[in-house]
Parts: sequence; C-alpha cells; structure tokens
Amino acid sequence: MSKVPFQHQQASHCESGVMSSLITHAGLPLSEPMAFGLASALSFAYLPVIKVGGLPLVAYRSMPRSITRGLQRPLGFSMQFETFSSPEDGATRLDALLTQGSLVGLQTSAFDLPFFPEDMRFHFNVHNLIAYGQEGEDYLISDPVFEKPVRCHKASLTKARFAKGLMAPTGRLYHIDSAPKIPRWSEIVPKAIRKACRTMLAPVPFAGVRGIRSLAKTVEKLNSTDDAAATRLFLGNIVRMQEEIGTGGGGFRFIYAAFLQESAQLAALPALGTRADEMMIIGDNWREMARVAAMMICGRQALDPGLIANMLRDLADREEAFFRALKKQNSI
Repeated sequence: MSKVPFQHQQASHCESGVMSSLITHAGLPLSEPMAFGLASALSFAYLPVIKVGGLPLVAYRSMPRSITRGLQRPLGFSMQFETFSSPEDGATRLDALLTQGSLVGLQTSAFDLPFFPEDMRFHFNVHNLIAYGQEGEDYLISDPVFEKPVRCHKASLTKARFAKGLMAPTGRLYHIDSAPKIPRWSEIVPKAIRKACRTMLAPVPFAGVRGIRSLAKTVEKLNSTDDAAATRLFLGNIVRMQEEIGTGGGGFRFIYAAFLQESAQLAALPALGTRADEMMIIGDNWREMARVAAMMICGRQALDPGLIANMLRDLADREEAFFRALKKQNSI
C-alpha cells in the first residue's frame, strides 16, 4: 500500500481544481479561482472546422493543458510532464511515483472512468484528476468534480489514460518537482489580466468577443421550420458545451469573477471588486441564454434561432465593454 497524505478538495472545473490542489499540497495555498485567473484561462472560441461529436467546437476557456502549464512561471515552480508509448510503461511509471510519495496529476477520458455516473460519461479525453495512493489493484483518486475521493481499478484507470481520439492523453501525467514561491501578487495579477484582455479582444473572427458574434451569425441562419431537428441539435451542442463540459460559459465567468474578487485583496487593487460584480452579471446572462435555448430544444418554448442569436450578440457586447474597461483601468 502507498498513500500520500492529502486533503481532497472539490472544485468547479477539473484542470483548475487539480492545479489548485497540487500547488496547495506543494506549500502555497491557492484557490481554484486564483489558479484559473493566473493562467488567463477565460476565453471564447467558435471553431466550425473542428468537430466534437460531429458538431462545431464551442469553447468558453483556453485550450486544455493551458492551466497545467500556465502557472509555473508566475508562481515560480517547475513540473514534469510525461507521456508514454504503451499502457504498461504508463502504469509502471505511475506506480513508481506513488511509491516515492509523489502526488500525480493525470489526463484521462471521462468516458472510461467507472466511477462516473452513466449519464455523465462522454468521449472527453482531457479530464484531469489526481492519483494520491494505491491499495492492491485500486488507485486512490481525487477527482475534483466529485465531493469525496474515489477508487479506480488499475485496468480501468489505465484504459482511461490511453483512450484514443481527439486530444488522446497517451498516458499523460504530471507532478510538481520544485516548491512554488510566494509571488508578488501586485505584479502577476495585472499581467494575467492583461493576457485575458488580449485574448477576449483579439482581432480574429473565431476567438473572444468576435467569436461570440460569429456564433451568433451562424445561429441566426439556422432554419427552424424546414429542419427543426438540425436546429435543435446545433443549439443543444452550444448548451452542452456551455453547461456540461467543464463548467461552461456561465460557470467559467463566475470563476473569473471570484478570481477578481480575491485579487482585489491579494494585489491591493480594490477596483477589481467592481469588475468582479460586473462579471457575475455576465455569467448570469450566459446561464439565461442556455436556459432559453434548452426550453426551445425540449419544446417548451417556440424554436427561435433569431432570439438566441440576439442574446449571443448582447453577451458579446457586454463582454467587449467589460474587457475594454478592465484593460483601461489605471491600476492594470
């Protein structure tokens, strides 16, 4: 038996939750919102050329793996990342690290994890969790989206670590090998915010607020009479990507608002508190858009793509105004 003394923490999102736990365990208490915000993970992308389940990719945060890699420089620690050519090599390496007392982050497929309820399983190859011990053929797992730690049989976890498809994990594991330092919050917070502003205000049609407007244009062209089924499927993809994968559009906005609130204290930038309140309202509006779309999908409200398109444009306007104001703040 091998087991690392470790305090499980439930989180809103797997990658930011894992990094919050790893960094806290390494000696620097760090909340999930701070992990998310310092990695400048808030984003938006609409990429019709990339298909997920046959439908266009709609993303509400930065690319997977950006949080695990994006915190090392601002917090002054180093990590090791490893992938493997065979499941046997990947399992052997994980066992060795656990025996050494390392806390190990893992990239897995949510579909192949047996402790996931049936209705939560889908082919998503970038679900992150932590292995903190081993008892017989079971791994002790801290999955941040669950309230309590879980167990997973070695064969099942190995299968999830070596799933095929988009963003295949290839056994990817990672662990901290040098302790984080207490940062100068007044320096790293503004830098992280500037990066998020650049992302959301980028002059490209598929990212940031322009990406939201591009999605609105596509939605507006959907035909709700001749092909209602296809329209419902497209809207359903937006809602699923927003509300079921990770924490989605509204949820990520709430996490970022919490980051701004905490940063107002840590970095002595009180004006960020006002910005946090504004982002909370934006998050509420994302959730309202998803609610209305869901009502249309299930037939409880008339199918009206134009209404959803207008709601998306309003969200783009709100986010553009928000990030322009955040960028112009004298303290930022």
